[in-house]
Amino acid sequence: MYLEAVDIHVAYDCVRALQGVSVSLDKGEIVTLIGANGAGKTSILRAITALKSIQGGSILFDGEPIDRLSTVEIVARGIVMVPEGRHVFPLMTVKDNLMMGAFLRKDKAQIAKSLEMVLGLFPRLRERIGQVAGTMSGGEQQMLVIGRGLMAKPKLLLLDEPSLGVAPLFVQEIARAIVDINREEKMSIILVEQNSRMALKISHRAYVLVTGKIVLGGESGALYKDERVRHAYLGGSVE
Repeated sequence: MYLEAVDIHVAYDCVRALQGVSVSLDKGEIVTLIGANGAGKTSILRAITALKSIQGGSILFDGEPIDRLSTVEIVARGIVMVPEGRHVFPLMTVKDNLMMGAFLRKDKAQIAKSLEMVLGLFPRLRERIGQVAGTMSGGEQQMLVIGRGLMAKPKLLLLDEPSLGVAPLFVQEIARAIVDINREEKMSIILVEQNSRMALKISHRAYVLVTGKIVLGGESGALYKDERVRHAYLGGSVE
């Protein structure tokens, strides 16, 4: 496995956010985490990136333990997280926001290629390359933060709620971009998403979390048709 998080325990003060959670990802996969608010999805991403210390368990990436590394060291290993909330630098241009994602890189020619790749994925960003980021719509800002994450040239991209608060048209564009990133760039992706229908359609495998525990896991296509998932997360019907 490319990433293995085994028997992870995470707590916030006295609240146990993750209780013996194990998730894995093969190289080149899209794995999605679905569940209600507070289920522990984001806590898994925070544990992987050392934004939250684990109280038990282990995390391995590409065969090496990373659960005792700092966030900076983990980013340097090639794991990049795009957090929930569209955190752009509002007074900077689109281009400057994107270039901030490449701050650890020294390969100028490859940085230029990454920029062209991002602008190809998100044509709206090319159209607004000189625009101040704070004046963009919510959907455009979400594209921008994903693009900024890609500028770091990650091996593993962690996406936290990329469709949250985004208009349906932009949700479709973001979903298409995630698939393209995975297929064209061979990038491994862990997707946390409350739009369970979209997440299951574009991912290879999925885990369902309830109050800090995994209750279901398997191929996304099978979970999409599972009666329990349908009624709890897909509105009781499958297209």
